[in-house]
Amino acid sequence: MTGAPMTENQTVADEVTARDLFLGFLKVGTQGFGGVLPWARRMIVEERHWLSEVDFTDLLSLCQLLPGPNIVNVSVAIGNRFAGPLGALAAVTGLMAAPFAIVLALGMLYAAYGTSEALGSVFRDLGAAAAGLVLATAWKVAKPYVRRPEAMIVAALAFVAVVIFSWPLLYVVLVLAPLSVAWAWRLAR
Repeated sequence: MTGAPMTENQTVADEVTARDLFLGFLKVGTQGFGGVLPWARRMIVEERHWLSEVDFTDLLSLCQLLPGPNIVNVSVAIGNRFAGPLGALAAVTGLMAAPFAIVLALGMLYAAYGTSEALGSVFRDLGAAAAGLVLATAWKVAKPYVRRPEAMIVAALAFVAVVIFSWPLLYVVLVLAPLSVAWAWRLAR
């Protein structure tokens, strides 16, 4: 399935198998070496329609609170959701297989040609492209919440607390998480 992202109320039409999870996350791992979140969101929401925009953002938010790399946590959660423990294993294996092979190959190339000046400029250029992808993904992840004033207020409070007052993120989350959950529960009533 390809096309526009799912709306908030759409559901996945087809059953997602462990094979689907492996191949989908293998594609993500291959495309997004060094920063896979933009590619993962695109595959999960826009191409495969496994989750809606809001569901993806909610899952990503939860996975950011867990230890470990966010996208690995997302792959485990999605794999488990659709195909149980085997799906979680398939998704993580697919996600990690290509970067593992690429890192081994790059390590061998670096050992052979690491002193080349041209190689240094290639890595600087890749850094600029990665920064652009991160900004574009941040906008796509935030977009479903722009029309929700309560979400924007919580995000603004978190930004002010962390960036302006330099409060530790853990304390900000411990205060704002219960506040935002209570606010959402009250609005849902």
